[in-house]
Amino acid sequence: MLLTVLALVLSACSEVKSEEGGADSGPIKIGYVSPQTGALAPFGEADSFIIDQMKEHFETKGGLTVAGKQRDVEIIARDSQSDSKRAADVAADLILQDDVDLILVGSTPDTTNPVADQGEANGVPVISSLAPWQPYFLGRKGNPADPFKWTYHFFWGLEDVEAVYQDMWNEIDTNKKVAALWPNDPDGLAWGDPKTGFPPVVAENGYKMVDPGYYANGTQDFSAQISTFKEQGTEILAGVPIPPDFTTFWKQASQQGFRPKFATIGKALLFPSNIEALGDLGNNLATEVWWTPSHPYSSSLTGQTAQQLADAYTARTGKQWTQLLGFVHALFEVAATALTRSNGTKEGVAKALARLRVDTVVGPLDWTSGPVPNVAKTPVAGGQWRRNADQSYSLVVVSNKQNPEIPVGGQVEPLR
Repeated sequence: MLLTVLALVLSACSEVKSEEGGADSGPIKIGYVSPQTGALAPFGEADSFIIDQMKEHFETKGGLTVAGKQRDVEIIARDSQSDSKRAADVAADLILQDDVDLILVGSTPDTTNPVADQGEANGVPVISSLAPWQPYFLGRKGNPADPFKWTYHFFWGLEDVEAVYQDMWNEIDTNKKVAALWPNDPDGLAWGDPKTGFPPVVAENGYKMVDPGYYANGTQDFSAQISTFKEQGTEILAGVPIPPDFTTFWKQASQQGFRPKFATIGKALLFPSNIEALGDLGNNLATEVWWTPSHPYSSSLTGQTAQQLADAYTARTGKQWTQLLGFVHALFEVAATALTRSNGTKEGVAKALARLRVDTVVGPLDWTSGPVPNVAKTPVAGGQWRRNADQSYSLVVVSNKQNPEIPVGGQVEPLR
């Protein structure tokens, strides 16, 4: 009887993860949090395709080899419902109830930050993307002298998009007055910050920002902002609104006679569906370009080129590719690489992330080179939406001065 009990105890212990030796068996559990419903739902458009693709990939490959053991991979997806508190709650559930080995999260600081905070508080690795590094790192009170232990991020920074926007602005003859459309959310607060955001950087190059103040997400009447922009004679528009708010603003701007010569809008102009909803008003609207099928990168996980990944998405869903497609895929590339280079423990995965270098479908990532600890940067270009003969829209890269390896497909054109 005693021998039987000892055997059972030893068997149970073999399933338990230790800091030294990892785990002998059981699936690797990967949590995934994104806004699949609510105002930020367009950011979750590629999720089901990528998650299905990853499940198929891991099943075909027999999972991942972690610490010398072949392990199955289980992906557990949760909807933040475009709400920061909900994002934190589902992350806590993934950690405390599902006992995930790590969490992946993307889609604006409203989602990445609360999920990362849960990982940091509970000792679980979190890999995040799809938010500029400043609102992610500075917004969480990151300290380069005392880095986060559990949370790691990859994306471009405001310094990159500021340069790209100005590259495009410089191609248009304007009075250099810029209308600022900043929402009162983590993105808007970072982009509009008078010390670390757009205002001081563009001022160095002779541009003046006209800022009527932060507005609340969900605003239905932008008459006050439009009136200020018209009175000040602004000829460029810059902002980072959520998709439904920009649709409201841009239609009201047209109705009230505000038509700048150029418009660079982050976040809201990422998705073909949002542009198509604007009809003719969407033509030549500009945005930063994170990823396209023409980007010269391939997946470290599936071997697909950017073009092959986009083609697979369209073939499976019947939808046009979106920029998020590459980044959601890359989240799983980073996760798989960190897992295979770890000892299988949560702490081992975090340590692997801190020194990780990997080439992905969105470009080379390097967590050893900054700009701050816990962050790896990705390339970014500038693009404009052009309306096709069939009334659909295509995103055309028109500025690649910051990353010349990304091919351009056209030249900068004014709105009017």
